[in-house]
Amino acid sequence: MRLVRNRPHILAPGAAAVSVLLWASAFVSIRSAGQAYSPGALALGRLAAGALALVVIWAVRREGLPPRSAWRGILLSGVLWFGFYMVVLNWGEQEVDAGTAALVVNVGPLLIALLGARLLGDPMPPRLLAGMAVSFAGAVTVGLSMSGEGGSSVLGVALCLLAAVAYAAGVVAQKPALGRASALQVTTFGCLVGAVACLPFTGQLVHEAAQAPLTATLNMVYLGVFPTALAFTTWAYALARTTASRMGATTYAVPALVVAMSWLVLGEVPGALTLVGGVLCLAGVAVSRSRARGGRTVRAAAGEPRPEKVS
Repeated sequence: MRLVRNRPHILAPGAAAVSVLLWASAFVSIRSAGQAYSPGALALGRLAAGALALVVIWAVRREGLPPRSAWRGILLSGVLWFGFYMVVLNWGEQEVDAGTAALVVNVGPLLIALLGARLLGDPMPPRLLAGMAVSFAGAVTVGLSMSGEGGSSVLGVALCLLAAVAYAAGVVAQKPALGRASALQVTTFGCLVGAVACLPFTGQLVHEAAQAPLTATLNMVYLGVFPTALAFTTWAYALARTTASRMGATTYAVPALVVAMSWLVLGEVPGALTLVGGVLCLAGVAVSRSRARGGRTVRAAAGEPRPEKVS
């Protein structure tokens, strides 16, 4: 009986872990597919494949349309996270390696906390502010480390920072919608909204798909089915059962996974100064999540729910 009652507490972290692993692989696949597809075309192809898979599952499960109260969050997250984020990230990864992109985008969890405080009224403890400052210094260090390789690399870092902002805004917009609709509904229609937003790239996608090698197209389909359809659904499932800031914390492992995957698959390893900047980004996150004495008080001040008693 206790195992059944604890099931959500077991499944939610597992769902978050699936999202983290698949999103880490997405950075590598984007880098690979981006050699044949332009940023907008790759985003549209990925979203089209993901939307197709999600609509099939949604139809089989007969979950119906989300309630009207959930559509604001679905529309905002669809445009910002599914649409704009993917285009900008694809563009950024054409300028910097996969590991660097993951390190810079990883400031997103801190931005989630900042936006949550501004838009949702969540508190902003001093440790969070200090962590944001350290992570920003890390992002600047990464940018400086790439400056010797030309202006395009600096542009890539800037684009990845912009992607992090879109990711954070999408998560904050999605959270209220998950209180009114299911994870599958929010993900399916968010993906459809993102695909519609990317329709202006249809011509590029058709032209490039005719010339792209099969491996690049398969990478695009993989991005749609797994890091989009599956990973965004498992993310939404977990997000519906915890706070946005705590879910953001689960993505801290992404850069390390990406660096390992890009080294094994693409032969890309960030330089020493880039890694220093990445460590600063992660250190800032650690500072923001650290606890002073009296951990329960700190958790309450940070807006985290108290653990429930299980009888």
